[in-house]
Amino acid sequence: MRSGIVSKIVFIVYLVLLMLPIYWLISMSLRTNADISSGLALYPHHPTLEKYVAIFNDPSWVHAFGVSLSYVAINTVVSVTVALPAAYAFSRFHFVGDKHLFFWLLTNLMAPAAVFAMPFFQLYYAVGLFDTVWAVALAHCLFNVPLAVWILEGFVSGVPREIDETAAIDGYSFPHFFIRIFIPLIANGIGVTAFFCFMFSWVEQLLATTLTSSHALPFAAVMTRAYSVAGMDWSLLAAAGVLTMVPGAIVIWFVRNHIAKGFALGRV
Repeated sequence: MRSGIVSKIVFIVYLVLLMLPIYWLISMSLRTNADISSGLALYPHHPTLEKYVAIFNDPSWVHAFGVSLSYVAINTVVSVTVALPAAYAFSRFHFVGDKHLFFWLLTNLMAPAAVFAMPFFQLYYAVGLFDTVWAVALAHCLFNVPLAVWILEGFVSGVPREIDETAAIDGYSFPHFFIRIFIPLIANGIGVTAFFCFMFSWVEQLLATTLTSSHALPFAAVMTRAYSVAGMDWSLLAAAGVLTMVPGAIVIWFVRNHIAKGFALGRV
């Protein structure tokens, strides 16, 4: 019983330390710059939503937020759609060089994004995709598609081959079987994969800022406006930081059941 109490205390302390930066960010966003500079305060004595109102009333902030959501959503859909048949092929079929190809896909995750920034910049500028949401979405596929294939392959391998054979005997065409039967069986894996793709694309900023200039600037690039010759607008920067956490929290809420089951069943 004593060990159980100690475990609970350790867990509570860990949870408090984990949530402390988030609480501090929210607290700063509700304070003025003068209040923040005046000294340490555990909570805002005179909370205000001034900076949130300023962000939502500024078209450049709203546009950047919409741009970030757009390329993240496009990338997540494209990555999962491409990775599903690839993962099925790696799991169900054996062909010459399959293991080498699978390893090559994973090697894309080993290189930093800075390595691909200049090639992507020249390529997209040449084909007219520079400064568009498609440029960022397709660039992030270089990392998200291998990750999605790796995760989904584990879930596909967990589905018995007999289900494929039974569906073929019952007269199901492969597209009909794949969409109506197989995809629901690995829905948890798809949820986990979509979560990781979304989070990577949402937090990655090097390629997002390199491949855009004005029309498709991501939200994080606009956050640099908090810096000026007059100093740093701490309250504005904190409010923008809080808003960047909202989409991730919403995604986690909707796929929370899939994530819990996916961590238990898959290779993640």
